[in-house]
Amino acid sequence: MAIATDHTRTPFAGPSLDEFEAARAIVAHVAQPTPMETSRFLSDVFGAPVILKCENLQRTGSYKIRGAYNRLSKLSAEERARGVVAASAGNHAQGVAFAARELGIHATIFMPVGVAIPKFQATRAYGADVVLSGSVVDETLEAAADFAAETGAVLIPPFDHPDVIAGQGTLGLEILDEVPDVATVIVPIGGGGLISGVASAIKQRAALSGRTVRIIGVQAANAAAYPPSLAAGAPTEISLTGTIADGIAVRRPGALNFEIVREAVDEIVTVSEDDMARAMVLLLERAKLVVEPAGAAGVAAILAGSVTADGKTVAILSGGNIDPLLMQRVISQGLAASDRYLKLTIMLPDRPGQLARIAEILAGVNANVVEVLHTRHGRGMQLSQVELDVSVETRGTDHRRQVIDALRAAGYDPVVDDE
Repeated sequence: MAIATDHTRTPFAGPSLDEFEAARAIVAHVAQPTPMETSRFLSDVFGAPVILKCENLQRTGSYKIRGAYNRLSKLSAEERARGVVAASAGNHAQGVAFAARELGIHATIFMPVGVAIPKFQATRAYGADVVLSGSVVDETLEAAADFAAETGAVLIPPFDHPDVIAGQGTLGLEILDEVPDVATVIVPIGGGGLISGVASAIKQRAALSGRTVRIIGVQAANAAAYPPSLAAGAPTEISLTGTIADGIAVRRPGALNFEIVREAVDEIVTVSEDDMARAMVLLLERAKLVVEPAGAAGVAAILAGSVTADGKTVAILSGGNIDPLLMQRVISQGLAASDRYLKLTIMLPDRPGQLARIAEILAGVNANVVEVLHTRHGRGMQLSQVELDVSVETRGTDHRRQVIDALRAAGYDPVVDDE
């Protein structure tokens, strides 16, 4: 719904409401309004209605197409002739490549050497020249910047640009159209492009009717640059720890994004790796949605109890581009985090019948065996011992404890791999 009156003044840095509305008309050429699905399970857990904004179902698999297309559409004829360049490990790469193809602009995309093959193939399939450079994204960004300086290609930033922010903010306008009485919106945060756009657009639109909407950002605990930056009063670079949420693993907030977040975002929380893995499994099972770890951060915050209920809540599923091999590992981690997958090491006497005895005990408590490794070779083992590594499916915390107790009651001393 377009705003008829002129709203060129904004209480925040960056785009005005008019500029968000203008971006919406541009982005509509390529981005579809994505579904919003009510989750009964999450609503019961949260104590308030939870609605999922399924941007994982967007073209190219994430919201990034919005900002990329809006930015590229603003380039002059001379800039378009020079081509564009971007650096990304995935979603931004695909967004820029797709937008460039639609606008007839040549794109060169730099990606890390270890980028997931599906993301590499998708980016190249959109017609971009893909260059593998650097082992981490920071090195890849440097290579892209050098290329821009050498060739004159226009560097398209992933989050720190008004046109990018305006494009991402169109998602916020969609949320208000679909859920006009929304009370809270939960947004994943990396550099801040999505949350700065969504927060500014929603708060400016809501203010027209005298309403307020709470905006909560979620970062991976191993890549949380915003809390220390807000505490310091300026964008602060952090050292990243390994995280499955590569889509929001950013060392330093964008300068403009930081200014908007500081004024327009009400709270920022962090979630663990287990929290995100657990959320991904839940979304697969309950909502039948494939969501990447970064995209599941908002749901992870709900499940972890990091967000308090306050009326209708929209959680943005920001992307669904995940390497199948990573998905396999994350599902295993998510099941373990939910006490539905148990790995045990048991030292057994080296005599006939012991393996059968363990199988009998596990069957007696209805634990399904997934994998078994039985070996006589290992450091610290006595000659009269064998080592049994067994993985079983469990139905939750109580059943997990029942399995362990049954083995101990039978005289065994199982070692649980996460204790």
